Parts: sequence; C-alpha cells; structure tokens
Amino acid sequence: MNATDVTGARTPEAAGVITGARERIDALDDRIIGLIQERAAVSAVIQEARISSGGRRVNLSREMEVLGRYREALGKPGTALAMTLLELCRGRI
Repeated sequence: MNATDVTGARTPEAAGVITGARERIDALDDRIIGLIQERAAVSAVIQEARISSGGRRVNLSREMEVLGRYREALGKPGTALAMTLLELCRGRI
C-alpha cells in the first residue's frame, strides 16, 4: 500500500503533506491527553481540599464558568467539550 492509498490523496505531494500534518496532529493529541491528565490531577487536589473542609465535591458555579469559557472560545461544540472535560476530571455528578 502506498502513501496515497493510506492518506486518500491523489498525488504523492499531497500524500506527503497529509502524512506530515497527521504526525503533527498525533503529537498535539499526545500533548492534549497529557494536559487533560494534569488537569484531572489538579482537580482531584481541589476536590479533596473542598471535601476535607466540609464542602461539596463539586462547585456548580465554577463549572458554569468553565462551560462559559469554552463556549465563548469554541462555540456550541465547546460546551460539549467542556462537559466531557469536567466529567473526565471530576467524575459523574
């Protein structure tokens, strides 16, 4: 199988561009995953501090701020992304 078959490109030049761009996307995805894991760890620290002080695990007003921030930056899909991110970092409510 050649590069044009793998990429769906019609020319070797386009296949080269696509292959390089895919490598960059894979590297970005690795960084994003690492950042999400780091965010989850920080969220766990916050939750532990809140619970040990007698508070609730989740602060809904803060979550609304996060949702708004993602919505402003990314539009409606940003809200869905933020919901997923919040669930990954604090678990299901």
